Amino acid sequence: MANWRKSMEASFGAAWRGFLRAFKDERTFRVMVVCALIVFMLVATFPLSDSERLILILVTGLVLVLELVNTMVERFVDLMKPRLSAYVRDVKDLMAAAVLVASVFAALIGLMIFVPHLTLFLQQL
Repeated sequence: MANWRKSMEASFGAAWRGFLRAFKDERTFRVMVVCALIVFMLVATFPLSDSERLILILVTGLVLVLELVNTMVERFVDLMKPRLSAYVRDVKDLMAAAVLVASVFAALIGLMIFVPHLTLFLQQL
């Protein structure tokens, strides 16, 4: 049991170090974390349905995970051929596009869910 606990602690420690590294090194990830915190505050504040809460948490998590994958891929391709190949640029651009598409759709979903609640809230003022 002690070995399992040490293994789990090591795994979570590595994950936390990775999160902190991305947060420290990647400006875009910091912006996305701030946006995620705002979404979580709104989720906790507005009277949303369980399915609305679930959708918002899922798309927010998806964007954060995709940004971490983007960072990982960028670093990996830099190891393979640091900035010498057009393919490296293409891979980085494609990953950035994937994050952009996910972010845009997450924002649209957020607007579709929050705008009616915000409108109702403002009408009650």
